[in-house]
Amino acid sequence: MRPKIENHDYETKRAHIEKFLKGGDKVKVTMQFRGREQTRPELGFKLLQRLAEDVALFAFVEFAPKQEGRNMTMVLGPTKKKTEAVAEQRAARKAKELAAAKEEV
Repeated sequence: MRPKIENHDYETKRAHIEKFLKGGDKVKVTMQFRGREQTRPELGFKLLQRLAEDVALFAFVEFAPKQEGRNMTMVLGPTKKKTEAVAEQRAARKAKELAAAKEEV
């Protein structure tokens, strides 16, 4: 991710992050700074904070944004445990299969 990311690209990244979090996985978000962007780390910090607020329903901030060289990283942890997420996915899949079987009959 970059500090000057367009809105559609941001929404796509957010959707992918939500998918991983719903699956019970942690997500490490890396912000890359290039050239003059390195003099404005607060822009990257604000963007990462916005992302954390947008996915707050599914995640909590495990490691706050931290600058390391020309990259800034943040780790998001899922609010659900991996086993709970897998159980929900299995239940949804079984319900879908039962609905498909009833339609065939």
